Amino acid sequence: LQRDAKGQYLFDLLCHHLNLLEKDYFGIRFVDPDKQRHWLEFTKSVVKQMRAQPPFTMCFRVKFYPTDPAALKEEITRYLVFLQIKRDLYHGRLLCKTSDAALLAAYILQAEIGDYDPGKHPEGYSSKFQFFPKHSEKLERKIAEIHKSELSGQTPATSELNFLRKAQTLETYGVDPHPCKDVSGNAAFLAFTPFGFVVLQGNKRVHFIKWNEVTKMKFEGKTFYLYVSQKEEKKIVLTYFAPTPEACKHLWKCGIENQAFYKLEKSSQVRTVSSSNLFFKGSRFRYSGRVAKEVMESSAKIKREPPEIHRAGLVPSRSCPSITHGPRLSSVPRTRRRAVHISIMEGLESLRDSAHSTPVRSASHGDAFVAPGRGGRVESSERVAVIADENYSPADSVLPTPVAEHSLELMLLSRQANGAPCSIEEEKESEAGTPAAAEAEEAGGELRALCPGAASLAQAEQVNKFVLSVLRLLLVTVGLLFVLLLLLIVLTESDLDTAFFRDIRQTPEFEQFHYQYFCPLRRWFACKVRAVVSLLIDT
Repeated sequence: LQRDAKGQYLFDLLCHHLNLLEKDYFGIRFVDPDKQRHWLEFTKSVVKQMRAQPPFTMCFRVKFYPTDPAALKEEITRYLVFLQIKRDLYHGRLLCKTSDAALLAAYILQAEIGDYDPGKHPEGYSSKFQFFPKHSEKLERKIAEIHKSELSGQTPATSELNFLRKAQTLETYGVDPHPCKDVSGNAAFLAFTPFGFVVLQGNKRVHFIKWNEVTKMKFEGKTFYLYVSQKEEKKIVLTYFAPTPEACKHLWKCGIENQAFYKLEKSSQVRTVSSSNLFFKGSRFRYSGRVAKEVMESSAKIKREPPEIHRAGLVPSRSCPSITHGPRLSSVPRTRRRAVHISIMEGLESLRDSAHSTPVRSASHGDAFVAPGRGGRVESSERVAVIADENYSPADSVLPTPVAEHSLELMLLSRQANGAPCSIEEEKESEAGTPAAAEAEEAGGELRALCPGAASLAQAEQVNKFVLSVLRLLLVTVGLLFVLLLLLIVLTESDLDTAFFRDIRQTPEFEQFHYQYFCPLRRWFACKVRAVVSLLIDT
């Protein structure tokens, strides 16, 4: 990747590889060294957005959930959205009642292993797959029962379509939770959905604000403000506190992008938004993509042969494999998988209660998958809706978004996933187990050798940020002084006789300043100018 390559170039390259045309719903996500998640901005350089050292690890994700995923034009788009929602179900972001959970899991089984076959699927076969953070034997039997009796004959495309139709009706569809605290210090999750702004607290949805009711969003430090204007000119301000200023800024930017995507009619209506009322303070951000209505109109014009879809099989104990055209995780040798699993678990422990947009926490749901129907979305935000019997506490994965230090195991896995063969020495190390400290240091040296100047680049970026901050401060100071100078000249030299100027000129302080300081300074300055002009004429 070239140093000056924009995010749009990388995203277009990826969509071309996937043969994806309805690409506006998707984005690229990455995690910085402080374990804070970000969406890759397409108008900026990729390298300048990364604070980590290369090679960079990024994830292809659904950024804007379709309002009606079943209405998507192409099957490849529906399949990618299916993978994302299946991942949300696995990590506890998508909650539902037990019967709905069993049906969704059965759709996944039908889509990825086909019809029930007694010869291939022995008793208890559904227990080998992990669809939720945790589920009971009763739920597993229900999943197998639905798969055997109700879904026989459905093709993968049909099962995925039915899965999307069912997921769309759930209360937490499209929720990408941001952990926050309210003014009382109680934990809450904020999220932006296709239908509006949602606040989940405990096992309830305490707020639902439609997009046309949201008038403004801003943040200051860790504090996030949402301004709402409802019926009968009722105006309220919701205030929440993010774990870090970076998490609060990420929350604000996500809100700006989601509101622009779902609310506006045309992308030409998008405006640059500032997080502060002062022009020289705060952050400025502008959504750079198309809006939902334009995306749907563009999708309706697609006329081509349906592209071939390379579906990944369901891997036991991990129900969300990544779409890939190369070897999957299951093809990694057992010893290497064990080493990778160890590094993943270590990273999971290090990420617990971090500043993620979704915190890494253990989630235990059992049979408690309770949620109201979709009709709850259009209710007033003042009505509290119960979304589950237990508290909403989504878990998050480290793979395929590792944020731990680049270990040798993750490097080997990523190289193999990209189709790059491993050397004989690397195979021997993987078969021997986890490398020793010296070998790990050699791996780090290899990474540094592959990425010369990465450390100096990071330092240069920090210096550039400091210099830009100083320059902006100087620019603001000079601008204010220039404005004051112009006002002074107007007061002393112009003949404007407005009430404002007249009141200022009649004050004793201004008269003293005018006769004791300004007039002598003007005479001195005029004398110097005449002397310089005379010198130039003589020469």
